[in-house]
Amino acid sequence: MSLQWIGTLMTWFIPLSLFVVAMMNERKARWQLARVVSFMGLVMTMILGAALYFKWINLGGSEHWLVTSNASILVLGLVTFIGFINIGYSRVYMSGNLEEEKRYLRWLLVILGTVATVITTNHMLVLVIGWIAITLGLHRLLIFYPNRQRAVLAAYKKYIFARIAEACLLGAVLILHYEHGTWFISDIYQDIQVSTHLTNLDHLAALLLALTALIKCAQLPVHGWLIQVVEAPTPVSALLHAGIINLGGYLLIVFAPLIVKSDIAQWMLLIVGGITTVLAALVMMTRASVKVRLAWSTMSQMGLMLVECALGLFELALLHLIAHSCYKAYAFLNSGSEVEASMKRRLSEAEPPTRLEWWVAGLFSLALVVGMILAFNLPEPYSPWLLFAIALTLLIAERRGRLSTTSLFEMSLLAVFLLAVYILQKNGAGLLIPNLPTSVGWQGDLWIATLLIAFMAGYILLRYHQDLPWMKKVRRAFYAGFYLDELVTRLNLRIYPTRLPVRFKPKKLQIPKEELFH
Repeated sequence: MSLQWIGTLMTWFIPLSLFVVAMMNERKARWQLARVVSFMGLVMTMILGAALYFKWINLGGSEHWLVTSNASILVLGLVTFIGFINIGYSRVYMSGNLEEEKRYLRWLLVILGTVATVITTNHMLVLVIGWIAITLGLHRLLIFYPNRQRAVLAAYKKYIFARIAEACLLGAVLILHYEHGTWFISDIYQDIQVSTHLTNLDHLAALLLALTALIKCAQLPVHGWLIQVVEAPTPVSALLHAGIINLGGYLLIVFAPLIVKSDIAQWMLLIVGGITTVLAALVMMTRASVKVRLAWSTMSQMGLMLVECALGLFELALLHLIAHSCYKAYAFLNSGSEVEASMKRRLSEAEPPTRLEWWVAGLFSLALVVGMILAFNLPEPYSPWLLFAIALTLLIAERRGRLSTTSLFEMSLLAVFLLAVYILQKNGAGLLIPNLPTSVGWQGDLWIATLLIAFMAGYILLRYHQDLPWMKKVRRAFYAGFYLDELVTRLNLRIYPTRLPVRFKPKKLQIPKEELFH
């Protein structure tokens, strides 16, 4: 048996083994077996990654239904790793009710298997079927506690938006098949790369793919369900925020040559994703609940990832996907401890920087980033570097806390170190997937730069000037999320009404007197 066949069988084994174990949970939850299988999938992914890097095997091409890009193996490794961690955490979290354990583990494994299928497939119809299976399986976990009204309402809205996203994805796939005469992603990838311009149908397919990604990543105004599904079990939230919601960005990475040649798709991603990035990050500052803050943070991060794809920075989007998944998995699974840490941070908030400190931090950060751009002759776009400069400015300016203070010199060294690490990681991701030139040019770059400057201004106002009379009204609007979710929820219930579970209030139960005496 050749290495090619061994690599193919190993790739198929990962999702199929998860499906098989999912069907073995009728009598009891087989947690140990599920964890062993997920760990085996992680090991096999590492072996496949090494084999592909050294070109011992080649799983791409129309003769195979597997792995459309080098990034697929990296994302598959991420999914198996998060699945392994999630299963171990869930085993302790869900212990106590045998029926709930069986039902939970069954759907968890189905979701992990379908996500692995979507990542490794080269066939567009398999991609669509897997996408639908993921949302259906996730729906069962989101309503795992069917008596919680907020959880049911959030899952209901997610169900509607998922159907819309799937319709957009199916439409894009059918259009691409009609236009290019193939079901294989790799063939379409090559056809679009060699073509000088897109046809009208290709533009329509790119637009539908952009809409699919925006809906999947819970961008404004279809974001409310993501905020409310924190009613689901904690490991479900970790799975959703660390893996499933990232599929919108992964979809754009897979169809990168198509996206970068469509102006309408790029501008839709830049406008909706850019606005969501800024507003969600500012809304997060007004919330107190740890899980809700993490949910708004996910919205902002997903918006930024879509913006990176629209700017052609696919290496940065891939790096963002990996980093965000690992961070959110840790943050949600550690959310219990995060409550105490959050309280400590509020009690020891940084002292407001002086105007001089803001200027020093801003000029140093800007000089550091601009010097790096000039030294290495880095190409456009430059708005992501502006974002990095803003992050360094906040890091240096807010170095003084009530419990400890870091010197300007130490924080400057940290800024240099972070910039060096960022460049190394970005270049490392570039070995797997290249950046592509886009058609939006400097106009798109200027638009994102303007939004980032607005974010910096909003951050300073919300954090250090919230006591101003007019800022109280502004803060109230941010806290309410500009009431966008309420409007969308009313529209959903008006078009497609549903019945929510009845909440019993034990304090108000009226017990007949005859039942009190037996």
